[in-house]
Amino acid sequence: MMEIIMVQRKQKISIKPGKSREPLTITHPNTAGIDIGSSSHYVSVPPDRDDEPVREFPSFTVDLNALADWLDACGVDTVAMESTGVYWIPLFELLESRGFKVFLVNARHVKNVSGRKSDVLDCQWLQQLMTYGLLRGAFRPTEDVCVLRALWRQRGMLLRGQGRQVQHMQKALAQMNVQLANVISDVVGETGQKILRAIVAGERDGQVLAAMKNARIRATAAEIAKSLQGNWRAEHLFALKQALDMFEFIGTQLAECDNKIEGQLQNLQVHDGEPAKGKKRGRTRNAPKFDLRSQLFKMCGVDLTRIDGIDVTTALAVISETGTDMSRFPTAGHFTSWLGLCPGTKITGGKVMSGKTKRVAN
Repeated sequence: MMEIIMVQRKQKISIKPGKSREPLTITHPNTAGIDIGSSSHYVSVPPDRDDEPVREFPSFTVDLNALADWLDACGVDTVAMESTGVYWIPLFELLESRGFKVFLVNARHVKNVSGRKSDVLDCQWLQQLMTYGLLRGAFRPTEDVCVLRALWRQRGMLLRGQGRQVQHMQKALAQMNVQLANVISDVVGETGQKILRAIVAGERDGQVLAAMKNARIRATAAEIAKSLQGNWRAEHLFALKQALDMFEFIGTQLAECDNKIEGQLQNLQVHDGEPAKGKKRGRTRNAPKFDLRSQLFKMCGVDLTRIDGIDVTTALAVISETGTDMSRFPTAGHFTSWLGLCPGTKITGGKVMSGKTKRVAN
């Protein structure tokens, strides 16, 4: 039998010469690295600046001021720190107010050699990387926009809290087999709240409760009365009352938060005039009660709601996170990358191993 040997020709892979790597040069000679913790911070300065170049400072305010004084005495003008939880915020704001240039860096970008992990080594590693300009600071909007962002995030937290109370109300009603949610789409709308308040006040007559319905409700009074026949157990009525009270209390907090947001938007106004009249959009239940469209126009100079799919709450959510100075992002690609919408590039051996987008909180 004749054996046929197949010889596979090797393909020559042409490799294009890339840019030669430049040797590392010191770009930030007066740099400190800080490893952030909940109870204390480890700080590293250049070895020639102090006999003890690595120090630990507790996280009390007086100690943070002592930290800033030490950095000033060591001739530091640039600081790199990891964005650990929310523990970095007080020190970041203090150092910025003292005139230091602070770089907030992503912990994923500063991984040390495997097996070498400690607070002392971390702060020294940060200081070394920043000295050679190998770190990029995270985006942080201006101080006025940070205030707006905090208020808008607080409002979102309150809305989520209200949503949980609605679930508790629906659960209590379902356990009593009160099928109000099957005939009214929104149990905390005008009609729903009237009926729920009457129920916790002691009213059990379905006909009396059904008479409270708004004229816009499609269900008939008979259908509503039928849905309100159930097993009125005391423990579930108690749970319903507490959930309704909490829902109303959060509503008052939302009103206070909206007043704060309106006042901060007025502080950020830089343009005059009013947005052109366009197609009238109905206000959603969770939207602020003031004229948010006009406030946004005076802040941005353009009517962002003219963009398809963008309403006032969506526009404010974006502006509260980025501000109006988009020059902070050199190109649209940089902004897309910050949002975590661009594909990743993980290439090994000439093969694309992964192109998934990175996980970000933006």
